[in-house]
Amino acid sequence: MSSPANPFNGALQIHSGITNSGHAGLVALTGRAFELAKAAVTYAADSISSPALAQSVFDCEKQLDELDRHMDERFASVLAQSSPEQVRELLACLKCMIDLERIGDLISSFVSRCRIVSHRLDMQDISDLIKMNSHIESMLSEVSHAFSSRDLSPAIAVLRCDREIDRIRNLVFLRHLEDQASCAGPDSIHVLLMAQALERAGDHAKNIAEEVCHFVSGRTIRHAPAGHEGSIEQLYLAWLWDHYKTTQ
Repeated sequence: MSSPANPFNGALQIHSGITNSGHAGLVALTGRAFELAKAAVTYAADSISSPALAQSVFDCEKQLDELDRHMDERFASVLAQSSPEQVRELLACLKCMIDLERIGDLISSFVSRCRIVSHRLDMQDISDLIKMNSHIESMLSEVSHAFSSRDLSPAIAVLRCDREIDRIRNLVFLRHLEDQASCAGPDSIHVLLMAQALERAGDHAKNIAEEVCHFVSGRTIRHAPAGHEGSIEQLYLAWLWDHYKTTQ
């Protein structure tokens, strides 16, 4: 996993430009939050072997908190001056920001525990935790692209990726809770909580993908019809296609 570019370059410029840029400023703020969340996840994976990088994760988390605060402070006044189309975009920005800030908190929690046990982690645990980080980083890259390009395809791919994170988390839990002879030990609780933090971060990335689907299509995946064969993504795409045909 390659180290990200410095995620803090330009952050102050965005902050100082919010006052005069209104709607565009909050959209830019959301894009900045995507960059910081991705950087935090990358640094988190690298910090397993290089603990000094933990501080970079904490710095990203602090910046995400700051962006979230700026969003809260400016949102109502900007919303009141926006067109209906801009309101939809701003609501999507607000929801994305909430999930991105939460991802920052979870990744920070992951790194805090990693600092305690990194030199005692089993190689299989290291491999699985890095894989989970890698999937989350990919999810954030895809959903960031989906948001900026108004493209449903990357967002749908993120929904599928979340299942792989769940699968790896389950393997970690089984290994530590059932295969006690080889894995369970005093550090197991840390490993389990680290895996759980990453799984929850993946859930928030999935929430963002669902919000992008809603923003782009005007239809929420949460209302896709249930009780039929096929994955939720397949049902959602079929539902969108049926709606498209009926509106032509």
